[in-house]
Order: sequence, then structure tokens, then C-alpha cells
Amino acid sequence: MHAIDTATRLCAVIGNPVEHSLSPAIHNAAFAARNLNFVYVAFRVENVGAALAGMRALETFRGMSITIPHKIDAIAHVDDIADLDRAMGAINTVVNENGRLTGSNTDGPGALKALKNAGVETAGKTVLMMGAGGVARAIAFTLAWQAGIAEMIVLDINKTLLDHLSSDLKNSTSVTVTASICDDTILARAMARADIVIHCTPVGMHPDIDASMVPPDLFRPGMAVFDVVYNPLKTKLLTEAAALGLKTVSGVELFINQAVLQFEKFTGTAGPVDVMRRVVMEHLKS
Repeated sequence: MHAIDTATRLCAVIGNPVEHSLSPAIHNAAFAARNLNFVYVAFRVENVGAALAGMRALETFRGMSITIPHKIDAIAHVDDIADLDRAMGAINTVVNENGRLTGSNTDGPGALKALKNAGVETAGKTVLMMGAGGVARAIAFTLAWQAGIAEMIVLDINKTLLDHLSSDLKNSTSVTVTASICDDTILARAMARADIVIHCTPVGMHPDIDASMVPPDLFRPGMAVFDVVYNPLKTKLLTEAAALGLKTVSGVELFINQAVLQFEKFTGTAGPVDVMRRVVMEHLKS
């Protein structure tokens, strides 16, 4: 890494909590690989508006990654945001151009890239979205706006989140959207229609690694299964789907892709994907 000097560009992740974030390790390794005079740190932040005002005031504060719980509130404090990202209702990336802040969301594009890299065809397909929270919104809007899907089925146990996502999708896209409170019967009916299953809840995340929302007998030949959980790398959901010969996509692919997209927005340089992947895998395996 370069010695930090007056020309060093600052990037950071803000959230609360933020101590667990892998982002500093990933981005600093990427900066070093590209020989860029950048440094990336983590800040625990309670007041997102004040944090973004500070970013705006500091000329060398180039990029910010935004995580829980600030992805929604941050929108009110940026100057520019694309229509798709505004429709999502949440951003995870801010770039500072001479005091003008541009917000965007790399979670949805990162997920779509993961699906494409795995050879999953999305055009004309029915997607079952399990969960209606922030990551689910980002993925749902990206697929509805950019992936040519025909139908989206959204299941959750939180009626407020479910209604909000369903209404926003219906008002901004021509994709057929159905939303239901999840129970065993509803899940079985949705699985019988789905071509692509995208799991966006914490079920199956470490330490509850023996949990899955989908009984194996609901899988059908030809399905693709994407689990945004990446710890463990092979969740029970993905393990059982793979055992039946289904195409699977790990959440670690979303995590890496969204970080690469952020790096490219911060630096204007192609992300060193292999370096960033190696750092993520080393940390997860340890």
C-alpha cells in the first residue's frame, strides 16, 4: 500500500454495527493490486446524514459503502440517483465528485451478474423471491427492470415489507407480481411454479446451518436456486438442491460482485476480481 499522504483518496464503509465488515480487507487488497493511492476504513455511524455531509466537505473522501441500518435513509442525503436505484428505495454506494454525491445500489446488479455467470437464463422465467427486505428489494427490482423475467412471486412473514415491495414493483414494472404471507401450503404452490428460487432471509446462516426454508421434495428438475446467505458457503438449501442436480448460486458470488462494482465506481478502474475473491474466501474459511 502507498504511504498515506495528502493525495490519498479515502473510502469507507459505514453502518451500525460495522466491526464484522470484510470490506476494508477486500478493498485495500484491491487498491494494492492496482497500485492505487486509496485507503479504505470502517466507521461505526449512527447519523448517516452527518456522515454524508462530512464526506461532501472532504475533497479526498471519494467513496462510501453503506450497510445496515442506513441504506434507506442515505437516499435523502445524496444529489443524484438513477431511477432504478430510487425505485429500489435503498442505496449501498456513494461516490463524491467534487462535493456532489451520487448514490447507487450494487446488490441487485451483483446478484444478476451471479446468475448470468452461473448460466441461469432469466428471460421469460418465474422467480420465487423468499424474503422482502433490503437485499430482496434490490434483487427484485433489478430482475424486474433488467432481466426480462415474466413473473415474480414474493413470500415473507412480514406483511408490511411484503405489501411495500409488491406495491412498488407493480407500480414500476409490467412484470406480473404476486405476494403472499409464507406458510407451508403457499410455499408448496409457489415452488410448483418457480423456475428460479432466490432465498433472501437469514434462515440457514451460521450458526443455524442445519436450517432451510425449502423441503427437498419441493424441488423440481430444471430449477435454479440462489441463496444470498454466504456463511456457510454451502448452505443446507444449496447442498440439498445440488444433490438433486439443480443449478445453484452461492451468496458469496453476490458479495464479491457487489464489492467489485463498488471498487469500479470508486476508482474508475476494473476490479481485480481474483484478488477480491481470494480475500473473501480466506476470511470466510478462517
